[in-house]
Amino acid sequence: MAEPQKYRSKATQGNARGLGKHEQEVPDNYTMYQAFEWFQKPGGVFFKEFAQKSKELGDMGITGAWLPPPCKASSPEGNGYDIYDLYDLGEFDQKGSVATKWGTKEDYINAIAEAKKHGVVCYVDAVLNHKAGADKTEKFHVTEVDENDRTKEISGVYEIEGWTGFDFPGRGEKYSKLKWHHYHFTGVDWDAKNEKKSIFKIQGEGKDWAKRVDGENANYDYLMFADIDHSHPEVLKDILDWGVWIAKETGIEGFRFDAIKHMDREFINKFVEHVRKELDNPDLFCVGEFWKDDIGALTNYTDKLDSQFSVFDTALHYNFKEASTAGDGYDLRAIWDGTMVKERPMDAVTLVDNHDTQLGEALESWIDPTFKPLAYALILWRGDGYPCVFAGDLYGCDIKGEHKSEPMNQLADFVRIRKNFAYGPTRDYWDHMNCVGWVREGDATHPGCAVVICNGSGEGSKRMQLPDGHAGEKWTDALGWFEGEVTIGDDGWAEFKCHPHSVSCWTKTDAKGREEFGKKE
Repeated sequence: MAEPQKYRSKATQGNARGLGKHEQEVPDNYTMYQAFEWFQKPGGVFFKEFAQKSKELGDMGITGAWLPPPCKASSPEGNGYDIYDLYDLGEFDQKGSVATKWGTKEDYINAIAEAKKHGVVCYVDAVLNHKAGADKTEKFHVTEVDENDRTKEISGVYEIEGWTGFDFPGRGEKYSKLKWHHYHFTGVDWDAKNEKKSIFKIQGEGKDWAKRVDGENANYDYLMFADIDHSHPEVLKDILDWGVWIAKETGIEGFRFDAIKHMDREFINKFVEHVRKELDNPDLFCVGEFWKDDIGALTNYTDKLDSQFSVFDTALHYNFKEASTAGDGYDLRAIWDGTMVKERPMDAVTLVDNHDTQLGEALESWIDPTFKPLAYALILWRGDGYPCVFAGDLYGCDIKGEHKSEPMNQLADFVRIRKNFAYGPTRDYWDHMNCVGWVREGDATHPGCAVVICNGSGEGSKRMQLPDGHAGEKWTDALGWFEGEVTIGDDGWAEFKCHPHSVSCWTKTDAKGREEFGKKE
């Protein structure tokens, strides 16, 4: 097994999003990759396969990878969001297997180490809201609450039998001695004694729902399974210790937090500050999933934390969804309205789709395939935000199942364009509802590019000006989607085109990096 690299190495010091990039005079762009989709095949092979792909991903331009939850789930087939044991990364015989759906602890550490060799850092998917698959039931007192108003009790106090006893018999006390009981949780949704499903609020001294959570259902602390009480001192210490432990144990370089709108914001604040301090890295990358189409909720969350924290730009995703449904009735100039990347670009992780929005999932809001190239051009080829490419778009989803979706054509080339050409100041030409364009001027070590996107039924065309020094150059579409050649005028102006419902990215025919593209003029 590869030894986990020391967390804060010179190559990653002070750098949340990539490996060693800060040492370059002009850094390359950072691009995140969500490395899995919901229907990924089981069998414990994922981490090995990711390790094998890591060179391809690094060469493409990926600099950070969000890996699936590595912690033991409630069953061998569980994706990890049904989390059982934080400290079992596929090391102990628990819940029906040693390995998780994704692989063993050894596989996980090897994959992280292999990815680092190719310039890709890895982020752990931290599922800290709840626990599932308890080892035994316990008796405790509860009140039932209204599903649509969790602050409203609809029963008196009575005793139930709930799945809240976690002994971790396979792991014992290795890494953590804490055994979990009902007083470590705030709520459950199943009474085994009466075989009744409801939302049960656990009673006890000082027990209540977390306060600084999303206001949906009056209080959205409870989501599923046994809801963790992050205010309990034993719980808080155990989870804070885990954050430092997993970074040092495995070599991960950041955290993706699941379901943050269901956890007390102050807990997230404490966790982030603690791991950054203990790992001696104030720039440790942290991003949270606050899944809500509400820019006010997103900015309010990040504004009330004490240090930098990123969130996925769910508002942008839903703008993409609206645009992909409306076709040429959508005004592309409105695509940034009410988004994190517009309001808080440094805190925005932009995305097109993910494992929750894909076909067949609870939050299904799949972007129409005809619009995906436009959406990826918008997040990858502009300067703001930290874009995240979805594995389901790069390699396809549920390839042999009923929710199959094909990979996006040439998405790897979109990432290569970001790596090679999308640099420097941006000149915008947003003067038409169905066709917009921009020029990236380039920098000292990267050539620029000219981009046209069109959601209309006619050919897209934009007359745009390049900075000085390009007169007479021959430019073509790096994707090879729009044929022909453009000669840059003496004044730097030229007309660039793309097909209907499509995109184009024009660069000098012999620009540095063009040799990486399979389709050339």
